Amino acid sequence: MHKYYTVRFIIQEKMKRMRHYLKFLTQNQQGQTHKLCRCFCQGTQLSPNNDDSVDDLSMVSSRIRLRDGRHLAYVERGVPKDEASYKIIIVHGFGSSKEMNFLAPQELIDELGIYLLQYDRAGYGESDPNPKRSLKSEALDIEELADQLQIGAHFYVIGVSMGSYASWSCLKYLPHRLAGLALIAPVINYRWPSLPRSLIREDYRRRFIKWAMWLANHCPKLLHWWATQKWLPSNAVIEKNPTFFNKNDIDILKTIPGFPMFSKDRLREQVVFDTLLHDWKVAFGKWEFDPMKLNNPFPNKQSSFHIWQGYEDKVVPSEIQRFVSSQLPWIQYHEVPDGGHLIVYYKGLCEAILKALLLGQQNHAYKPRLSLLFKDNECYQETI
Repeated sequence: MHKYYTVRFIIQEKMKRMRHYLKFLTQNQQGQTHKLCRCFCQGTQLSPNNDDSVDDLSMVSSRIRLRDGRHLAYVERGVPKDEASYKIIIVHGFGSSKEMNFLAPQELIDELGIYLLQYDRAGYGESDPNPKRSLKSEALDIEELADQLQIGAHFYVIGVSMGSYASWSCLKYLPHRLAGLALIAPVINYRWPSLPRSLIREDYRRRFIKWAMWLANHCPKLLHWWATQKWLPSNAVIEKNPTFFNKNDIDILKTIPGFPMFSKDRLREQVVFDTLLHDWKVAFGKWEFDPMKLNNPFPNKQSSFHIWQGYEDKVVPSEIQRFVSSQLPWIQYHEVPDGGHLIVYYKGLCEAILKALLLGQQNHAYKPRLSLLFKDNECYQETI
């Protein structure tokens, strides 16, 4: 079924791209024919620009124009939104795009009537950069996208990895718009005031993020130079490194494109580097709110908030994720026993996520072991 869904999706995307090109080729756009044909044959996404023209020939996907003049690219999947029972916005992670595969079975999408809206966050893919990116701007981009596409007053949000900070922002700034929320391997900001020092003091990831943040704030040009040096390991080598990924993740990376945005050639492009840099700084900088102080958006249990975490995640520690969930008892916490950071690509997981979020169905395979949960938080009262 997954193979059938993947082939169907590829054919649909190719046909949409071909129709886009034919539209302009038949309009006698001089000087663009060779460029467009080469782009189609190579499957290349061209970088966005700041041209105000809606008919920008370098754009492949549909886009909206935001209030501040930026363009946001998106792709719609699933059943037509006018026929949908559930409307879900998926927020991609660091170095990813709207093209990430959310491997929900087509049978389930049709059966439940699910409309999926995926978009390129600011600066990614075919969306314009936002030099004023912030926690709130990420949430407002989602709200404006939903409003312009008229998907309704309420919608579901699924945030993946670093896309989770935009999802937390929706919980802070748009709780009245949320029909439900799910975070998949969400990043942890070590500067959250409620995180106890005793829990994070020896975490090597905290030291790495602190060092990278100092460079990002004080020596961005040095960081750009360092990231593109030939003596550094390539992204292909990093994708096989057990320091970052467990065995299941490494197996998954053999079947998906990986992280091409992190290649040295792409990082040499200033717009690519700046997008990653600004995204990183917002995610791991000082937040305007503490997630563990947020209120339950569904006090009447009309919907739910879920966190999905891999027990063997080497990017985001499951111990800290459990603590966050323990501080917000209205969160439904799910843990994949042998899961790493790329659990969104694991077979069957997207189906379990949708059933839990939309139908309230719990899969006991992802129920965390009681022996691993925090039963007593008194030892973590010392805060940062």
